[in-house]
Amino acid sequence: MASSLTKDSVTPGTPGSEKSFFGHPRGLATLFMTEMWERFSYYGMRALLPLYLVAPGGLHLSAATATAIYSVYLSLVYLLALPGGWVADRILGPRKTVAVAGLVIMLGHLTLALPSSGTFYGGLGLVAIGSGLLKANISTMVGHLYKGPDDPRRDGGFTLFYIGINLGAFAAPLVIGTVGENVNWHLGFALAALGMALGLVQFLLGGRHLSERSSVVPTPLSAEEKAATLRKSALWAGVAIVFYAIVGFSGHYTLNWLLVPITLAGLIIPIMVIARIKRDKELDRVEQSKMSAYIWFFVAAAVFWMIYDQGGSTLSLFAEKSAENSVFGWTFPVSWYQSVNPVMIMALAPVFAWLWLSLNRRGKEPSTAVKFASGLVLVGASFFLFLAPLTIAEGGHKAAAMWLVAIYFVQTVGELTVSPVGLSLTTKMAPAKYASQMMGVWFLAVTAGDATTSLLSIAEVDLNKTGIVTLEATLAAVAGVAVWMYRKKVKQLMGDVR
Repeated sequence: MASSLTKDSVTPGTPGSEKSFFGHPRGLATLFMTEMWERFSYYGMRALLPLYLVAPGGLHLSAATATAIYSVYLSLVYLLALPGGWVADRILGPRKTVAVAGLVIMLGHLTLALPSSGTFYGGLGLVAIGSGLLKANISTMVGHLYKGPDDPRRDGGFTLFYIGINLGAFAAPLVIGTVGENVNWHLGFALAALGMALGLVQFLLGGRHLSERSSVVPTPLSAEEKAATLRKSALWAGVAIVFYAIVGFSGHYTLNWLLVPITLAGLIIPIMVIARIKRDKELDRVEQSKMSAYIWFFVAAAVFWMIYDQGGSTLSLFAEKSAENSVFGWTFPVSWYQSVNPVMIMALAPVFAWLWLSLNRRGKEPSTAVKFASGLVLVGASFFLFLAPLTIAEGGHKAAAMWLVAIYFVQTVGELTVSPVGLSLTTKMAPAKYASQMMGVWFLAVTAGDATTSLLSIAEVDLNKTGIVTLEATLAAVAGVAVWMYRKKVKQLMGDVR
């Protein structure tokens, strides 16, 4: 990246004003590389995870249990984004929080690299905690590089940052997946640790280019609040330790004692958070109306992510068992399928950005409700498409790799009508009182969707059967049609937001 740094005239006082990164503050290069390496480690581990869980040389679990663990893990990552934001706001500030997050993630991957099933779940927990700490805060730091929301470079900066995410996500399965599947599972996890270590080192070295605002704790805890927080944390930790000690020493412990509580939390907490905001008497009539509209989009997003995130579990496990993972006679590792989405995102995101602007200039850009409805119908269509390779496999044949590529393609198009639109919508519809918390609320939609998948898997539902796939596809399609049918009502509730 050094070759892209040039002398440039930027606003005095902007962090790193002596140089620029493609015309943006020099600090963007630091955050770009940090996020790229973090996503490299995260997506590499994620691509290996379900395959390792079912492999005879791994934990050799059933597909249902593997899917439950995978879904609980994803659910936990997004659930922990809320307390991750709180830690930055009240205790450490974004910059220190991201540094701590990188260290925790690296230690988590190193723990996964140990050849012991006993430490495996501890490693997963550390990666989830670190990812939750990092997720919202590094995006906040990108925003700190610019002079407020009206800075003309701001949107372009986030676009470059988004490219970093997808570069890491694209490269990870090709490198970590190949080593993990073909050489040694634990060496693959060790490579993920190396990736995070590289990201952490360059973050610390490039920290001088970041905004001073990133080191500020916006609303620090008072001494009384710190003491109360420590007491409550110690109390709940003590309750958990005593409970699991009793269950373990009594000989009743199974994996479900861990999975079920987390899964239920992933469903209950999002409902509680949304309900608490909706019941807040301090919100005026307009804000209440916008929150009513937001609930439509939140539920729609939860249904979308429930299906979409099975691309790394249900589809991956199907490919491992029932697909012909080769193109023109060349065989490739199953984990490589996880590189399809990021490369398509990088190819299609500029097309969609151009399309929305082009339609907007002609007054024909679809409303947010129509975009969400389209995303739901598309993700439903991807699972209707999944019925074809499932039927081929049930007939005793291997399904062609291009069936899975086609499913990922349809899901990616759906993602581009939901994910960036939902992020933008969240910032526009957030009540003033909850402006800094609403991004975490948006991530809770992912938590709810993944927790639903986990609950089905814990109930031993085989997600690779035509019946359940048809049911999920129909649910998404019906939800999409419902959003479309009520689009005028939702638009009215949204007020001046478009």
